[in-house]
Amino acid sequence: MNIVCLDLEGVLVPEIWIGLAERTGIGALRATTRDVPDYDDLMQQRLRILDEHGLGMDHIQAVIDEVRPFPGAREFLHWIRERYQLVILSDTFYEFAHPLMRQLDWPTLFCHRLEVDGERRIINYHLRLADHKRAAVAAFQQLNFRVTAAGDSYNDTGMLAQAEQGLLFAPPQNVIDDFPQFPVTREYDELKNAIEQAFAHS
Repeated sequence: MNIVCLDLEGVLVPEIWIGLAERTGIGALRATTRDVPDYDDLMQQRLRILDEHGLGMDHIQAVIDEVRPFPGAREFLHWIRERYQLVILSDTFYEFAHPLMRQLDWPTLFCHRLEVDGERRIINYHLRLADHKRAAVAAFQQLNFRVTAAGDSYNDTGMLAQAEQGLLFAPPQNVIDDFPQFPVTREYDELKNAIEQAFAHS
């Protein structure tokens, strides 16, 4: 059996935190895992900025309500589901992702959870598991799946290395430079071809 594991933000939908930065004018919120390899450092920075500016879940959900999948993303997922198993492995949060999953016809999503207080302030986050993307791919392999994985950021490289085939999708140049071992794709048709070739040769 073959399974495709995909990142969410940057692959299927725009980066939520960049949208929040643009809406609020807080440039420091533009940082993503494309820029900061350590996810805990990045999230601590984000939570500190949100607290300093009095931004809570309501502000973020207003941004998420305006986010639309990339053109062709929904059709791309349908193409995968007709041929392979599919799981989205993301470092987003279920509290953010619900409206996005609806637009993508509810693919299976593994991600994290936020802790929100009675005033709707985000006070903490809880990881499903450290390095959960790589761990999920390894678990699928233990179940005798062959895995092809695609992502765009530093936090995807663990799962890309664990998979039988790891693919970068529309990554920034710094990720390409730091991980030249992963083939680069930039359009969904190109990614489709790479997925088919990976399973044909694995």
